Amino acid sequence: MSELLLAWLQFGICALLIAFAGMKLSHYGNVIADQTGWSGSWVGLFMLATVTSLPELATGVSSVTLANQPDIAVGNVLGSCMFNLSMLALVDLLYRQESVYRRASQGHILSAGFGVVLIAFVGLGLLIGDQARTIAIGHVGIFALAIVLLYLVAIRTVFVYERATMQQFTEKASDRYAQLSLRQAVIRYALAAVVVVGAGIRLPFVAVQLAEIMGWHMTFVGTLFVAVVTTLPELAVTISALRLGALDMAIANLLGSNLFNILILAIDDLFFAAGPILSHVSPIHAITAFSAVIMTGCVVIGLLYRPSARPLRMMSWVSIALFAVFFLNSYLLYGYGD
Repeated sequence: MSELLLAWLQFGICALLIAFAGMKLSHYGNVIADQTGWSGSWVGLFMLATVTSLPELATGVSSVTLANQPDIAVGNVLGSCMFNLSMLALVDLLYRQESVYRRASQGHILSAGFGVVLIAFVGLGLLIGDQARTIAIGHVGIFALAIVLLYLVAIRTVFVYERATMQQFTEKASDRYAQLSLRQAVIRYALAAVVVVGAGIRLPFVAVQLAEIMGWHMTFVGTLFVAVVTTLPELAVTISALRLGALDMAIANLLGSNLFNILILAIDDLFFAAGPILSHVSPIHAITAFSAVIMTGCVVIGLLYRPSARPLRMMSWVSIALFAVFFLNSYLLYGYGD
């Protein structure tokens, strides 16, 4: 078997494991939240956000510790943010009744706004680059500490504002999993978590091998190939929420995951012993960061303006803009990454 085929086969196996186990992880996480009564609580919100982002967390920590590839860790986080925003355009395409921006609650502007602040903050750290090493506490960058504080403010503010929406969804979704006991759910959740963590640990090594064989940049591989794999649980949760008719939950899942993804970057910084992670990666990641900021800004405009027009009866112009920025970013990473 050729080296190229073997690399793609390993990548495919990691993707399938994360996709299958990640979906099970999200499912059993919901069961545990319902069985314990955590669904509409602070603990439940934090737990479910962690569940869908566990692949990003496992892959990021593995990238900066075992594989020593901080570019894959940063690219994975920022790329996941872009994929989440692109999934919002996919939701608009699948939601045939009308534009999702007309039906969705304007309360999502709050989490989108915090997303702009957090992602732009990362972009600023990337532009500063080497100078970030002078403003660090030990090996942890000051930007990582600021991200943690901003995240705590954001998640608390969003939770207080969206509490009514969360409780409404919990009431609609009660007793969905009466056939499963709490013990069964916890055991299956733990098994799925082991599979996700195992595949997430292996994924950076496969990505490095793939990049070397294909002659691709680490920024490109981390932002696109690794990110699309680790974002699959968010896709599963979003589609499930859409099927239940919970459009606001689908959107809240995507925008909320972006907030937690940026927190993962701070966790990666903590495990990266060489110094502030943003000063050890390619500045080309700033393109992805500010592309994600532009995309989030488009979402804010759509939620405020609430466009009714759907070109070709497919999706709103806002969603078209999201896809356009995503593909432009991919082209720039492929052509100009270093």
